[in-house]
Amino acid sequence: MQVKAPDREAVEPLVRTERRQRRLWHSRTLQGLGYATPTAVFVAVLFVLPLLLVGRMSLHDWPLLAGDQGGNTPENYTDVTDSTLFWPAVRFTLLYTGIVTVVLLGLALLLALLVQESRPGTGFFRTVYFLPGALGLASASLLFWGMYSPTTGPLSRPLEKLGLVDDPVSFLGTPTSALLSTVFLVVWKFAGFYMLILLVGLQRIPHELYEAARMDGASRGQIFRSITLPLLRSSLALSLLLCVTGSLLAFDQFFVLTKGGPDNSTVTVVQLIYREAFQRLDLGTAAALSIIVLAALLLLNALQFRGLRHADES
Repeated sequence: MQVKAPDREAVEPLVRTERRQRRLWHSRTLQGLGYATPTAVFVAVLFVLPLLLVGRMSLHDWPLLAGDQGGNTPENYTDVTDSTLFWPAVRFTLLYTGIVTVVLLGLALLLALLVQESRPGTGFFRTVYFLPGALGLASASLLFWGMYSPTTGPLSRPLEKLGLVDDPVSFLGTPTSALLSTVFLVVWKFAGFYMLILLVGLQRIPHELYEAARMDGASRGQIFRSITLPLLRSSLALSLLLCVTGSLLAFDQFFVLTKGGPDNSTVTVVQLIYREAFQRLDLGTAAALSIIVLAALLLLNALQFRGLRHADES
């Protein structure tokens, strides 16, 4: 039996269609590469290459003004942990992170609940709450440094005139007051930002669920525990991740307000990196400490993502 050859006129449209699909695929691939290339270059130049350089510095004796002086692999890391300021800085950073995370996210959630419903004036209050977030952290820290000044600041003298205190109040004079004053600054600045994240999550919750719960006689507390919190989990997780990471990397506020004082009681881990690099002029030890902080952050973020995944599965 002889097989008939396919008709050329019937095959040519299929061939042309396949060629057009290939050209379209190649065009879209090139277009995607064109979009991705600037970002890839940006990440490589400003993140990957500096990270590789920091890793190399952490393994070498690298004075700031003299450059690479050769390998110094274990000493840089042992010098970090042997420093008298390392463990106090770690404890203070963790304490600060815990306080800021609880207070900041609690206040942000309260503000988000207050402006959740569209009422007259809601837009104004949303703007007012978010407005401090538009100010740079260093600028806000400098503003609060002037406010906290016991001699020229606007907070101490009114308290003296009212007879509430006998002497000028030193808001940054003791370890506890310096910590609480800095926490107040950070909460004032970032509460509106986290409120916005949580507000977006609240507005994604269907109103029908609230109406059904009210019809069933659920109280506000029951609605909050059974509907709001479970459906707000992703926004809370994002806020928690950003807040914890930002607090562990705290530098600007303490550098401007306290300079690590009094008596090195408010030295954070990032401040310790700054001191090693630009005061002791030891880039090798500073790089080793940076690698340790990076590893701790990656581990912490991985644990947070794992906890969130298990919570979603349950």
